Amino acid sequence: LILRYWSTEPSREPREGKRREDTGIRRDGDERMRGAAYTSACVPLLVPLLIPLLAATFVTRQQQMVLAITLSNNNNNNDGNNAADAALSDSSCPNDDAQEFFPSFTATGGKVPYDPAATSPFAFRHYNASEVVLGRPMREWLRFSVAYWHTIRNDGSDPFGAPTKAWPWDEASCSDGASNGNSDAAAGDMAVAKRRMRAMFELMRKLGVELWCFHDRDIAPKGTTLAETNANLDAMADYAMQLQRGTNIRPLWGTAQLFAEPHYMSGAATSPHVDVFIRAAAQVKKAMEVTHRLGGENFNFWGGREGYSYLPTTDLAQERRHAALFFKMAADYWRRTLGATGPLLIEPKPQEPMKHQYDWDVATTAGFLREFDLHHVFKLNVECNHATLAGHSCAHETESAVAMGMLGGLDANTGDAQVGWDTDQFMTDAREAAQVLMPILRGGGANGGAGLAPGGINFDAKLRRESIDVDDLLHGHIGGMDAMARGLKAAAALLDPDGPMESLRRERYASWQSPIGQRIDSGSVSFEELESVALDPGHNPKATSGKQEAAENILSRFVH
Repeated sequence: LILRYWSTEPSREPREGKRREDTGIRRDGDERMRGAAYTSACVPLLVPLLIPLLAATFVTRQQQMVLAITLSNNNNNNDGNNAADAALSDSSCPNDDAQEFFPSFTATGGKVPYDPAATSPFAFRHYNASEVVLGRPMREWLRFSVAYWHTIRNDGSDPFGAPTKAWPWDEASCSDGASNGNSDAAAGDMAVAKRRMRAMFELMRKLGVELWCFHDRDIAPKGTTLAETNANLDAMADYAMQLQRGTNIRPLWGTAQLFAEPHYMSGAATSPHVDVFIRAAAQVKKAMEVTHRLGGENFNFWGGREGYSYLPTTDLAQERRHAALFFKMAADYWRRTLGATGPLLIEPKPQEPMKHQYDWDVATTAGFLREFDLHHVFKLNVECNHATLAGHSCAHETESAVAMGMLGGLDANTGDAQVGWDTDQFMTDAREAAQVLMPILRGGGANGGAGLAPGGINFDAKLRRESIDVDDLLHGHIGGMDAMARGLKAAAALLDPDGPMESLRRERYASWQSPIGQRIDSGSVSFEELESVALDPGHNPKATSGKQEAAENILSRFVH
C-alpha cells in the first residue's frame, strides 16, 4: 500500500501544468517518472520491515486455528458432561414455593395490622375485621374479595400502549420445571400459572382477605384444544385447592371469560353462530364445576359482548331469547346437577365493548330476569363503575337492586369523570361508600336479610397504568378496604333510627301514616274513592321542603 501510494499520489500543486519552482519540471508524464524513482528507492528499505510482519501474521493465524480445533474437541467431548450438569442443576434447584412476592411488607403475624395511629403505609386505619358494627363484625358485613384478573393479570396495557408492569410472578422458575433446558411451552405456561396463584394467595393472606374471584382463563392457560384447556383448568383448580387447604380462603364467585377469544366477537349466548353458543355452554359448564369444587358460593355472568354493535343487522328478539335459554340451562346445571345453593349472578353494564349490552343497568336486567322467569335463581352483582357508565350513581344501583329484592353482590370500584370509560379504580371516597352501603345495611342481601351474604364486596379494581411496583397492589387494597370501613361506620351512624338522617327521612313520608295513606299503601282503595276525597272542599294538598341541603350537611358530619 505504501509503495502504491508513493507511485500514484497526485501532486499537491494548486493548478495542473504549473512549472515547479525548484526543478523546472512540468506536471505531465515526467511526474510518473518521479513516482517510479521514489519506489525504486524505497523498496530496499521496506523489504526488511515487511518480512517479519508477514511471519508474525502467519504464526498468529496458526495459533487461531489450533485454538479453534481445541475448543471444538472440548465441546464434542463434553456433551455428556453438559447433560449431567443440567440434571444436577434441576435436582439442586432451590424450591421457591415459599418465595415472597411482596417482600416490602413484614409484620408480626404476617397480616396488615389495624393501627389508627400508624404512619406506615402498610396499616389499616379504619378497617378492623373484628370491630362490631350493628351487631356484626366488619368482616361479615363487608366480605371482601380480591379479583384475580385486575390484581395478578393486569399488565398495564391499554388501547394506546404496551404493557408497563413486569410482575415477578410472570417469570417461570426452575423449581416449576420451566427452565434449565425444559423447552416445553405448555409446561412453562403452567409453571407461570402456579407462580401467579401463589402470589395471589400471599396477597390475600397479608391483607387478611378470605375470598377471591376469577375468570377461568385468568388462572389457567388456554390449550390448543378445548379438552387440553379444560385439563389445564382442572390442574390449576387442584393446585388452588392445595393452597386453600388449612385456610378459610375460597372463591366468592367464579366466571367464564366469554368475550376475549375471536369467536366471541359477536357475543356468546347471543351470537348469531350456533357453534359459538355451543362452545360457550361447554366453557361455562367447566367453569361452574371448578368454581363449585373450590367452594365458590356464587357464579357470575358478565356479558361483555352480549349485545349489538349494529342494530339493522341484529335480530334483537332472537338474541334476548337465546340469552334466556342459555341462563336457564346454566341454572339447571348449577342447582340440579352440581347441587349448588348460592345464587347465580348477572353483572349489569350498559356498553363497552359493545355499543349496547342487553344487561344495561339494574332495572333493565331485573326486568329481563322477570320476563323470562329467571329472577328466582339469579341476582345482580352491581359494579360501581358500570353504574356511572349507565348514567347512574352506584348508590342508585344498589338502592334499586335492594328495592327489587335482586341485590346479590357488589364490585367496589370507581371511574374517572374526566375519562369516561371503565377505568376500574379503587374506591377511596368514604362518602360514596357510605351511600352505597346504606341500603345493604337496611336489609338487602341475596337471602333477604341485612348484609350481602352469600355475596360480598369484590375489589374489581386495578392499578393505574403508571403504578408498577408490587407494593402498589397493597396500597390500593388497603386504601379501598379502609374507605369501605369508613363508609360502613358512617352508614351505621346515619341509619340510627333516632338520628338526624332517618328522622328527616321519616318526616318526608309522615303523611302516609294517615288512615287514607295506609289504605292506599295496602291497595284497598279505588280511583273513584280517591276522587271523592280530592273533591272535598277541605282537601288542600301541601308540599313541604325536601331539606336536601340539611341532609348533605348531615352526611358530611358523619363521614369523617
